[in-house]
Amino acid sequence: MNPSPGPVRGSLTDPHRTSGSTALLHVHLKPAAEEAVRTGHPWVFDQGIRKQNRPGTAGELAALYDRRNRFLGLGLYDPHSPLRVRLLHQGTPVRVDDAWWRERLQKAATRRAALFDSQTTGYRLVHGESDGWPGLVLDRYGPVLVLKLYTTAWLPWLESLQSWITGLFHPRNLVLRLSRNIQSLAAQRGAPADGTVLHGPPLDQPVPFLESGLTFEADVLRGQKTGFFLDQRENRRKVESLAAGRAVLNLFSYSGGFSIYAARGGAVSVTDLDLNPHALEAARHHFALNRPQFPNPRTTHHTIRADAFEWLNRAPAASHDLVVVDPPALARQAAERTAALRAYRHLVRQAARLVRAGGILVACSCTAHLRPAEFFELVRETLRHTRTRWRELCLTTQPPDHPAAFPEAEYLKAIYLQAANQPAKP
Repeated sequence: MNPSPGPVRGSLTDPHRTSGSTALLHVHLKPAAEEAVRTGHPWVFDQGIRKQNRPGTAGELAALYDRRNRFLGLGLYDPHSPLRVRLLHQGTPVRVDDAWWRERLQKAATRRAALFDSQTTGYRLVHGESDGWPGLVLDRYGPVLVLKLYTTAWLPWLESLQSWITGLFHPRNLVLRLSRNIQSLAAQRGAPADGTVLHGPPLDQPVPFLESGLTFEADVLRGQKTGFFLDQRENRRKVESLAAGRAVLNLFSYSGGFSIYAARGGAVSVTDLDLNPHALEAARHHFALNRPQFPNPRTTHHTIRADAFEWLNRAPAASHDLVVVDPPALARQAAERTAALRAYRHLVRQAARLVRAGGILVACSCTAHLRPAEFFELVRETLRHTRTRWRELCLTTQPPDHPAAFPEAEYLKAIYLQAANQPAKP
């Protein structure tokens, strides 16, 4: 990549440009978009653009300007998405070169340096926009790193990304994952496919890693997200602290993370329910791997393959002491909000019916289109219409390795409530 002049000081690293190529893409914003950029919001949508000097290509650096032609910032252009520019820098011009990118990656790593010890080797190293890498996440699973891209804007930068990541972290392997919405576009561009090992020897087995001293395995090539739900670590630890002597039900269990922590916390039984048979097989494997750490040698593990929504309708009442409801995102776009609200109410109402007197309900949401305060109030309001009195124990949001630097990034939330020992009076 060769430096070329632009509205930034010094060289401009851009994989699309060579000496004598087309001028840097200039994007002029409408007033509302100007204000959003000035206040630090990292997204510019297509309807926020007033004009640009020419069509842009995926991954091209776009210089942003206001109505008076004043420089606002610099971002990655994506012509394939309504989210047209993802901001890299806001404010005065900067020198953007290889050293700038490497320093930005180092900052993300330093931010997490004191968060984990040798007992936790699975965590997020880069969390998208909140770490200055919009539309990109980087997760660690022991010696293996997984790079996931959510925009085609990063595809032309893959060679540089590989160099920066391997140069700083020295992983045994670097695996590429692509979000579903860009996989066909990546194929059209001749980019590596989802699950490609960009660096290191071939991988044909799940990757083991530690979380709070427990052993899990991540399917980094084909699993959901980057292979594991790392963002629920703190909630899993909380469930462990509440599980002693309880019969635990883990709805939408995936590979059983909540159940393994509950078993180490002294649960008498744990039940994983999921529709995916491969996830349930992984849950059984994780239970066997970690059994030596369980204080109660008689703790039992059950798996149920079923649709949670349907199963809850016929499940026996007052059958568990701790119920975890952790569904997938029920609204992936704003248009699905109304249906998601209805689904959450149904899940909370039916799951609450299963909780015994003195038991605990943990309700989680990873839907970005539902704000934390709104979700918490939805759960409270739903439970007020049950015959049980509920005491709120705590609220949680995202863990420190998944920071949220702007409102839309606040996707994860959970509320813990305990049922009274006696039903509410009619």
